[in-house]
Amino acid sequence: MQIRRVKTGIPGMDDLLYGGIPERNVVLLSGGPGTGKTIFSQQYIYYGLTRGEPGVYVALEEHPVQVRRNMATFGWDVRKYEREGLFAIVDAFSGGIGEAAKREKYVVSSVDDFGEFIDVVKQALRETGASRVVVDSVSTLYITKPSVARGVLMNLKRVLAGLGATSLLVSQVSVTERGFGGPGVEHAVDGIIRLDLDEINGELFRSLIIWKMRGTKHDMRRHPFEITDKGIMVYPDKVIRFSGNRVIT
Repeated sequence: MQIRRVKTGIPGMDDLLYGGIPERNVVLLSGGPGTGKTIFSQQYIYYGLTRGEPGVYVALEEHPVQVRRNMATFGWDVRKYEREGLFAIVDAFSGGIGEAAKREKYVVSSVDDFGEFIDVVKQALRETGASRVVVDSVSTLYITKPSVARGVLMNLKRVLAGLGATSLLVSQVSVTERGFGGPGVEHAVDGIIRLDLDEINGELFRSLIIWKMRGTKHDMRRHPFEITDKGIMVYPDKVIRFSGNRVIT
């Protein structure tokens, strides 16, 4: 049986995934501050829109106005797709407070209310017919109620996959942390892509590695990438290795 894949649209990334993310997979996009997680996820959503694939962006750590503004700096203007009903931002950040928030269609009044959160996300997916979803970031969910975070993520995963979406869940980790963020979250997802920013001899190096991806073989080496004015570009033909205080490519 042939695997149906969803192309990320990020130059070089689909080569590492042998054509793309298996359809309906829920993938954790993990990394520290400044590694490019949000840019990666927004590029993924926007690429889908240009191919006629509806998307939903769940904003937990940034106001929807800022999300649109940040995407526009890369030339990713989502307002046209919002007007056409192909794209929606779920505002799980503002709590509906402020004049700008009142103009948003999908608003979670309290992120502590996981039932409401799931219901609003589900509504946005159904009304847009979204096949791509980004949740940025799920770290907010573990911080709010860490004891029930894994259960919430499993419920969210069932909703996303059940409605046919292929999803990226952004996860924050500290600069020194080598894990993936959150209690047991790595076991609740189908794939993990880890973005890193390492300092070697006073210079910063960006790299990524695919830790796991259910339903497909994938590249298991660490590759460099860069953030350009058009988004992220991965270099699949280059492998990066750290040896003491040296970087070997």
